[in-house]
Amino acid sequence: MSLNPSKVAPEPEPEREAGQEPGSEAHGPGPERESGPPAGPGPEPEPPSAAGQDWEPEHDRAEGPSAQPPPGPEAPPPLPASKSENLRAPRPRCHTNCLEAPLSRAFRRLGRKVGAHPWIFLLLPVALTAVLGTGLMYLPRDGEEDLEEEYTPIGSPAKAERRFVQGHFTANDSLVFSISRKSAEVPYASVLVVSNTETLLEPDILEEISKVDDTVQALTVTQDNGTQIPYSEVCAKNQGSCVPSNPLLFAWKRNKGLNLRTITFPIYSLAGQIVSLANTLGGTVLGERMGPSQVLLRARAMRLQYHLEAGGAEEHERSKAWMIHFLTQASSLEESLALKKIQVVYFSSLSRQLEFEATSMTVVPLFHLAYLLIILFAIVSCYRCDCVQNKMWVAVFGVISVALAVVSGFGLMLYIGVPFVLIVANSPFLILGVGVDDMFIMISAWQKTSLMDNISERMSDVYSKVAVSITITTVTNVLAFYTGIMTSFRSVQYFCIYTGTTLLFCYIYNITCFGAFMALDGKREVVCLRWLKKPETPDQKCSSLKKSCCLPCNSLQDEYKADIHPMNLFFRDYFGPFLISTKSKIFVVLLYVLYIIASLYGCFQVQEGLDLRNLASDDSYITPYFNVEEDHFSTYGPRVMVIVTEALDYWDKDARKKLENCLADFENSEYVDENLTEFWLQEYVKYMENLRQNINGKTSFLSNIPTFLMDFPLFAYDINITSSQEIICSRAFVQTMGISSSTDKKLMLLQFRNMAEKCEVPLMVYNPAFIYFDQYSAIVENTVRNVVVASAAMFVVSLLLIPHPLCSLWVTFAIASVIVGVTGFMAFWNVNLDSISMINLVICIGFSFDFSAHISYAFVSSSEPSVDRKAIEALYLLGYPVLQSAVSTIIGVCVLSAANAYIFRTFFKIMFLVMVFGAAHGLIFIPVFLTFF
Repeated sequence: MSLNPSKVAPEPEPEREAGQEPGSEAHGPGPERESGPPAGPGPEPEPPSAAGQDWEPEHDRAEGPSAQPPPGPEAPPPLPASKSENLRAPRPRCHTNCLEAPLSRAFRRLGRKVGAHPWIFLLLPVALTAVLGTGLMYLPRDGEEDLEEEYTPIGSPAKAERRFVQGHFTANDSLVFSISRKSAEVPYASVLVVSNTETLLEPDILEEISKVDDTVQALTVTQDNGTQIPYSEVCAKNQGSCVPSNPLLFAWKRNKGLNLRTITFPIYSLAGQIVSLANTLGGTVLGERMGPSQVLLRARAMRLQYHLEAGGAEEHERSKAWMIHFLTQASSLEESLALKKIQVVYFSSLSRQLEFEATSMTVVPLFHLAYLLIILFAIVSCYRCDCVQNKMWVAVFGVISVALAVVSGFGLMLYIGVPFVLIVANSPFLILGVGVDDMFIMISAWQKTSLMDNISERMSDVYSKVAVSITITTVTNVLAFYTGIMTSFRSVQYFCIYTGTTLLFCYIYNITCFGAFMALDGKREVVCLRWLKKPETPDQKCSSLKKSCCLPCNSLQDEYKADIHPMNLFFRDYFGPFLISTKSKIFVVLLYVLYIIASLYGCFQVQEGLDLRNLASDDSYITPYFNVEEDHFSTYGPRVMVIVTEALDYWDKDARKKLENCLADFENSEYVDENLTEFWLQEYVKYMENLRQNINGKTSFLSNIPTFLMDFPLFAYDINITSSQEIICSRAFVQTMGISSSTDKKLMLLQFRNMAEKCEVPLMVYNPAFIYFDQYSAIVENTVRNVVVASAAMFVVSLLLIPHPLCSLWVTFAIASVIVGVTGFMAFWNVNLDSISMINLVICIGFSFDFSAHISYAFVSSSEPSVDRKAIEALYLLGYPVLQSAVSTIIGVCVLSAANAYIFRTFFKIMFLVMVFGAAHGLIFIPVFLTFF
């Protein structure tokens, strides 16, 4: 948003006194003179700046009648008096203009050159866009993204833990398959079956489930070259056979006379072999306890998991092809099998990726709609009733200029290899809303210039007036985005790089391409004005055309008359006086107190982390799958490895005791089912005791391990023993439970790592899901760091370019207040604190600065005698531009509210909160609070 207190609203210009020469000024005995309107060609004195220059405002009144401008219809009426009229404040002066003054002079020179050579400055950006636009050919065609790489923290502990596991433990899938011993996610297809009755432990229902299982295992995909890939060739194998999709269903299919009333849960003894049913059955109701388990009375849901081989690249491609075929066929399972007693939902390890990529295509039509809405808003905002002052086509080109900036910025980023991820698709909507702000302020400054001046001087005057205004808002917004590069999430980094760079292009194109078009439109103004003023002769037949050009005004705009927008008058004559009334102030204070209380309460209710189901569109098949999983399979979580990371004398009784104590700490956790712990050492101790061998002797301990592993081959993957008979690391497994919410996942992970750190034996905990769980603890840290750094940057910028201490303090207050409000109300609108919302909180800082800095500086720079009249004048000068900026940005992102995906709707929700709360602070809270000090 581009605002500047002395330049936004058109200032009223006094009429000439009789006999006064054009360009001369009437002045009284005071030391300073009032500025008069430009009277003819020739340079106008450099206007004062609102940011950091030692100046007397134009509206200051000097003693004596000659200091007052002559009355006229264009002069604004005096501001309404207030009760604090006699509380005259000393006029603030700012002497730090080391940045503003040279910037204003540089822009004055640039404006003169743009006015003198508009075609050069118009065509060069267009040519640059044509060159950089070729970078769009590097847009990813297949849309394939690495979700783990982009949406999990960089350098997270879980990634280091995974590298350790991969380097110290191996598993040969062709011999024994164990999903809990995998260091990374294995390709799989999954079907969740839900019974229409209270339990599926009935033969007729298991028969239907068996039909589903047989159908899935019978799927065969035919490749383009005619090669057929049956499930039996890509399935994960255990001793040469495909791993059963569900152990209980497998047992029932082999023995349909199985007594379904004697099944125990979560541990079940199947033909003498202990089997864990945790996470394979859901919606369970348990009866009497039998050892570590309980009798299974009812089970509402069953999981059929089809693990696939994940060897080399060729095996991976074959598994991927089968999964894609599975997804195309699974949607019609219920109908094709005529299932009556069960319902099925399906998923695969490839589903998140495919659905995430499909989501990006849903916003393409919305992008076109957003541009249409912004063009309509720009036309309405800049439309004038006479053909001379009308800036309709200039506004349209301003939107086109933003589009050129998007093409240039994105093309440049793609050229240098910055990855284009899905959330970057949000960026054009935001840039569209923000990019037009500078256009509005430049048009406003142009309309304050005189038609009698030549184009170069008018452009010079415009550029000198808007220099600080558009520069400070560009700097703050770009800084806010570039601080996002510090985050640990690559998706956020890429979004901030794309958006920050494109905003820079918006700034460059506004002062070159758009300025050049405005200069050309200025030439049109002169031609149109001369034509309309040309005397009519009886034989001319164009008078009706001339009248229609001026309708409904029926008169030409006086080139010396100030073009005051009706909205500026509304803020001065109605909204401002209403807001500073005593009753309104009391109401505003109460409203703010309620706002802060609600916001603080909401801050403690915000959920952390990105729910992976939200990466897909609302109507995706993965949504009902995750819903069923949450409803019926939320009791148990992943099995977690507890790894001894260094060599340990396991034969030493004291060392074993320390290790057992640490493992007992894990088992005593509220997040662990102690009955499902699996540890090779515990079994080995029992094994040695049965053999009556000395477990405390090194030789006997190590010499019996090979025979133990022959009887328990699965434990061979849990012990890393060297050729010199040294056990350099080993691992146990604990079964987590009760971690369905993101908060529980975070607390469990922190608790496990804390227990591992405190153990006297060097331990590490790991599960592939920890890669995603790490975001829950990292997101808050990243958000706080980015907000603090960006806020500090805004504070420094405010001191440098708006050097008034009180103003800087109010800016800091507004930033903090808006961030608290947006964060709190996120919870009420069901928005999680994740990488997507973190982007918006960083954006929030830049907009909070824009809304608050200029309003507060206009207040402290005002020469009005009372605080109430200072507030009214600040609203008169800046109320409409603040409102205009907020509305344009909301229009730019509002179309995302219709998106069929959480990731885009979230962007709209937070940007809406940012705009509403930011505008409320700029237009309501800060003007009122400033009157109290």
